[in-house]
Amino acid sequence: QVQLVESGGGLVQPGGSLRLSCAASGIIFNFGILAWYRQAPGLQRELVASILPDSTTNYAASVKGRFTITRDSAKNTVSLQMNSLKPEDTAVYYCHYKRGTGYWGQGTQVTVSS
Repeated sequence: QVQLVESGGGLVQPGGSLRLSCAASGIIFNFGILAWYRQAPGLQRELVASILPDSTTNYAASVKGRFTITRDSAKNTVSLQMNSLKPEDTAVYYCHYKRGTGYWGQGTQVTVSS
């Protein structure tokens, strides 16, 4: 059974940092695409960052240079380091794994506000 459990969300002031983590189980960790998505109220879910099995990373233009996605295969975790946060980064952030079928975590709220 695939499980993705996110942690690390919270309230942070503009310009601050947060680190999200996603603990994965029930998957062959290095063989799929791991990604972070986010969904703000009233908007569609959007891809934030992804990391491929060969460790190639991709980022949405809005977060490039501020966010970093990493994978720890020993711990079966994927993390998203978010720096220089802006109010428009406020959203529920979801971990996603895809190898054929896609799987979602339950999401973690990130709120950027003064």
